[in-house]
Amino acid sequence: MDKNTMTIKLPINIEDLLHRRTVESERIEYKEGWNPESILRTICAFANDFHNLGGGYVVIGVAEQNGQPVLPPMGLLPEQIDAIQKELLNLGNSAISPPYHPLTATYEVQGKTILVLWAPGGETRPYKAKTRLSKQADWGYYLRKHTSTVKASGEDERELLTLAATVPFDDRYRQNATLNDLSAYLMRDFLQDIGSELVTEARDLDIETLGRRMNVVGGPTEAAFPKNVGLLFFNEHPEQFFPATQIDVVYFPEGAGGDRFDEKVFKGPLGRITQDALTYIHNLYLKEGVIKHPDRPEAERFWNFPLAAIEEAVVNAVYQRSYEIREPIEIRIDGNELMVLSFPGPDRSIRLADLQAGKAVSRRYRNRRIGEFLKELDLTEGRSTGVPKILRVMRANGSPAPAFETDDERSYFLIRLPIHKAFIELTPSTTPEVTGEVTGEVTGEVSDDIIRLLTLIEGEMTRRELQAQIGLKHDDHFRETYIKPALNAGFIAMTVPDKPKSRLQKYRLTDLGKQVLASKDKT
Repeated sequence: MDKNTMTIKLPINIEDLLHRRTVESERIEYKEGWNPESILRTICAFANDFHNLGGGYVVIGVAEQNGQPVLPPMGLLPEQIDAIQKELLNLGNSAISPPYHPLTATYEVQGKTILVLWAPGGETRPYKAKTRLSKQADWGYYLRKHTSTVKASGEDERELLTLAATVPFDDRYRQNATLNDLSAYLMRDFLQDIGSELVTEARDLDIETLGRRMNVVGGPTEAAFPKNVGLLFFNEHPEQFFPATQIDVVYFPEGAGGDRFDEKVFKGPLGRITQDALTYIHNLYLKEGVIKHPDRPEAERFWNFPLAAIEEAVVNAVYQRSYEIREPIEIRIDGNELMVLSFPGPDRSIRLADLQAGKAVSRRYRNRRIGEFLKELDLTEGRSTGVPKILRVMRANGSPAPAFETDDERSYFLIRLPIHKAFIELTPSTTPEVTGEVTGEVTGEVSDDIIRLLTLIEGEMTRRELQAQIGLKHDDHFRETYIKPALNAGFIAMTVPDKPKSRLQKYRLTDLGKQVLASKDKT
């Protein structure tokens, strides 16, 4: 076998792949040996990428038992690998239509040689494959259902033909960019971060070869272009191609309706700004509280906002936002909650009630390649895990339940993480600075006008509805006397915080507002 073929590596960590740490089980298939018909169908299914997950991997030379790889591997002989690669080349031309060829690489694992086939979602899908390897064989469309490859039929086939012809935005070529817009340094840095063996080869590869190996370059040799995902992760200024590719962190020391705010804007490669924004929030705005109890030696410890919940909310926004919409991801922090806003909202197939309960599962993902890179960087665990983790982490911290909001048009998605109740202070002009023991005492005076307003709010109400309830005709007086002070104090919140003057704007009680009403009822 060609020595160069044996040394080719893929942009993955082989141990992570074998132990499914960064790739979901439905995107991996293990084969003890070479079974061309079965493997061909699986390659076809990965190429069709029905759920936009990023294709998948076939690991040859590793047996499977109850869905788990059996290690140490059975392995393959060098002459077997050479024969498999030659047959794959032939089958990719004659048994899959349009022609499709997975990337292949060999790895030494526990003293055995295995062959890994990487089959990314195809650029000219939908694909069909021969049902049998004979001249008179029929053709069929294949897709993945959980961890199995099945022949598409009925509604699935119709949906595949309708949807699969559209390549997700992040996997498309950028024809107004050149290969020089990709940074070899950033690409090697990424490979180093994830522990890929490809990093040792990367120093000697030209940008096109490295880009094709990482699947961030596509097209024929005479017209190679970077893909959008490559420019988002491996260009120092992706905003020149995708305006508003940034994360804005905005802190309101006087509350969301106050005149003062501190803003930090993060621009640059997508992986870097995601990590930098999270580090910035952790260093400046996260505080730990401690309550000592007289009846037990252990102190109760908690955070104003748990970092793991923030990470999931921010990474979800990076993963699911549209990079065709010129709106940044915005993170707003005040004395009552941390909000993560992105555009557009979740897929219409997801019911908001299921999302709030942590039971929603998306049938299709907007950015299959972005998610793949985020998982390799350990910034996300995988699909459909973010919301349940946010719910779980907030509950474990003793925080109020998070809220998930969108509109009927699914034009935006807002995740609200309420502050831990022990950090709440009823001082309109300050945000709690909790660094030692937390008493959780509620102090402060609330005007009768504010109490009247809070008493009238049921669910979500417009300004005009509230103004009519109170019986005021002068708009400015109502805003200055009721709405603005209640917003500043954090007793009420806007339902569309990014657009204060939106015609869809409504107001709702915050947990703090509910607490104020409850305390007044007791007096």
